[in-house]
Amino acid sequence: MRRRIRRAPASAAVLSGLVLLSGCAPSGGGGQEPPGGRESSGGSASGRVANPLGNPDGTKPGLAPVEAEGERARARELIGGIATRGRGPRTGYAREEFGHAWLDKADGVPFARNGCDTRNDLLRRDGRELRFRDGSNCVVVAMTLDDPYTGTTIDWRKQKAAEVQIDHVVPLSYAWQMGASRWTDAKRKRLANDPLNLLPVQGRANSAKGDSGPASWLPPAKGVRCAYAVRFAQVAEKYELAVTGPDRTAMLRQCGG
Repeated sequence: MRRRIRRAPASAAVLSGLVLLSGCAPSGGGGQEPPGGRESSGGSASGRVANPLGNPDGTKPGLAPVEAEGERARARELIGGIATRGRGPRTGYAREEFGHAWLDKADGVPFARNGCDTRNDLLRRDGRELRFRDGSNCVVVAMTLDDPYTGTTIDWRKQKAAEVQIDHVVPLSYAWQMGASRWTDAKRKRLANDPLNLLPVQGRANSAKGDSGPASWLPPAKGVRCAYAVRFAQVAEKYELAVTGPDRTAMLRQCGG
């Protein structure tokens, strides 16, 4: 059973400025709209949350457990095909090497140039009961998030923005150490803004993860660990990134390998 975390409601003055929308059409740019932008109210997250094996571009919300043995076999095949190497030095790494945070102009990834920054695209994709800033169909100021990492439900308000953070499944500094230091700027920007590599999650869990690979950190919710390993492998495969030997072993173990 999911433990539900309720946050104190926003003041009446703030809530009076919020508009609950049933749609979330992008404002210019012609980019793809996040599926979460069409979610307007209530209901269980089941049926919304996507199995990563059926979500290869990351445009569907959440991270559903990978449980069927046939799917777990597919997961092991995917993970087993990822190359391994040692983790290089962190020398020269800075967040800015992957572009300004939450660019809307990282060409080559879903949702790019849709008039909404990457962070809000992801909140719209995964959040339920979305509320937007008055006059905006982009800026999310309140929502309900079913956090895949902890198995809790968070009633989030923008006034406490850090309670929900956007996790890079493959951390940017990890990617830097595994070869991204030699990539073009454009490729690094794609990795940093690709929805395949991004999940809104509980802020404390994301902070605890840091730049760890799967051998050092896994989601506290055990049921989603194989799915997390699949998503990590999907990103590594797409961007031709190696992982460390211990990380690949840990990933295989989560899926029964």
